[in-house]
Amino acid sequence: QVQLLESGGGLVQPGASLRLSCAASGRRIAGWAMGWFRQAPGKEREFVAAITWSGATTRYADSVNGRFTISRDNAANTVYLQMNNLRPEDTAVYYCAGDNAQLQMSKWRSGSLEVWGQGTLVTVST
Repeated sequence: QVQLLESGGGLVQPGASLRLSCAASGRRIAGWAMGWFRQAPGKEREFVAAITWSGATTRYADSVNGRFTISRDNAANTVYLQMNNLRPEDTAVYYCAGDNAQLQMSKWRSGSLEVWGQGTLVTVST
């Protein structure tokens, strides 16, 4: 059983950067596709980014493409989300998710994944 624990959220000003971490425990996630979702107040959860087990392929939502970068360190059993040039509309709870399979975007866009973290709050405000 894999457990995911997110960290790194906080309150920042517009234009700032944050790096979120997602530490996995219980088993190795080296063969898993991993990624991030977010849910803003009053809105539905949305896909943010995903990465294949090797890190060779990444996918992003249009709203974050060019500003956010997903990466992973399989030796550390950890996935990261580097967020640059943050905007107030990026304010949300960010969730890490994983799927013990090849990266299938239909599953990531629908959120039909095996494991989820508890989330970490990111607030972008002056």
